[in-house]
Amino acid sequence: MNESVLKGYAKVIVRIGANVQKGQEVVITANVNDNYFVKYLVEECYEAKAKRVRVEWTSDDVVKLAYKYEKTEVLGEMLAYQEEKLKHDSEALPATIYIDSSDPDVLAGIDQKKIADVRAMKGPIVMKYREIMDNKHQWCIAGIPGEAWAKKVFPNLSTEQAMSKLWDAILEVTRINGDPIKNWEEHNAFLRNKKKQLNDLHIKKLTYKSSNGTDFTIELPEEVMFGAGDESTLSGVVYNPNMPTEECFTSPNKYSANGVVYATKPLSVFGNVVSDFGFKFKDGKIYEVISNKPEEKKVLESLIAVDEGASRFGEVAFVPFDSPINKTGLLFYSTLYDENACCHLAIGRAFNECIRDYQNKTPEELKAVDLNTSIMHVDFMIGSSDLSIVAETYDGKTVQIFKDGVYAI
Repeated sequence: MNESVLKGYAKVIVRIGANVQKGQEVVITANVNDNYFVKYLVEECYEAKAKRVRVEWTSDDVVKLAYKYEKTEVLGEMLAYQEEKLKHDSEALPATIYIDSSDPDVLAGIDQKKIADVRAMKGPIVMKYREIMDNKHQWCIAGIPGEAWAKKVFPNLSTEQAMSKLWDAILEVTRINGDPIKNWEEHNAFLRNKKKQLNDLHIKKLTYKSSNGTDFTIELPEEVMFGAGDESTLSGVVYNPNMPTEECFTSPNKYSANGVVYATKPLSVFGNVVSDFGFKFKDGKIYEVISNKPEEKKVLESLIAVDEGASRFGEVAFVPFDSPINKTGLLFYSTLYDENACCHLAIGRAFNECIRDYQNKTPEELKAVDLNTSIMHVDFMIGSSDLSIVAETYDGKTVQIFKDGVYAI
């Protein structure tokens, strides 16, 4: 990939994604193998007049070795310096950029209970500071190819060819080709319009049906709204948290889901890829994992057991089956991309910011809306070419939202 393209992509992430402000701190999380790209991000942040830029480096190999050799209580311990960094960020409110290039199978072969237990130990501390920062700072997740990831997507190509093909796909679906600023302005305008259409309906209940066996209902509290595309901090800074993004999303009543749902795409979770799975649920809670693969079933059972909220739903999201990402014909094995290929649900944490006027509500008022709480938030894809979604509104109307996998409104 030539330098001008890399610099252009870095500029879009910094200026449109994170929208780094003059005098603001920036934190970038990236794999050590991504240094060739991260240097352009750092330079662009300084060009945007960032006060300072801190890079938090990760390594798939090192993470896997730590899980292999360290004890659970060691891995799950939040050291003082780690918490101090979280505390600093909760006060400084840096623009935060996450660069994802990780191997979808990075933790394959590692004991799933160990992974879940570590998440459960560290999660509450991390969430405490994230909740302080919620909606007060900009953040953006974007991807660049990693060798293992590229070979997963293009197994029949050489590593060099696979990296090149994945770069091409990422730049295409992230709307970098052509005039990226104009592309994102037009796309955000489209998503804002679709979000308004959905919010104007005042949806009470959604019924999902598909020929693969998906058949369930889920309800939306009257107080929630749909979000989509760009967002705004409480201080008014507009940013794009996900690049790419195609979804309109909101959070459901955590007690309301009933029925069965089947995933339509594989999912990378806990460093393992799982596929051909589903969930049965009653009164909002998953009571059975559906899978014919014992090891993958164990991964999913560990996931929904991390805490009480991990077995309930925190998000419903609409994405048409003819989205640009689905049109590539690729399975990215990355939630950032695959969740924007078609409709999805998420188990775990809900979004308080979906509650109307949430910033002026007390903790007790927010809790009364009955949205889910969890240290986890895991999206999985359920969209198909024949997915039907029918809404019942608070004023008693019935509206077909999706028909044959795409918007009917």
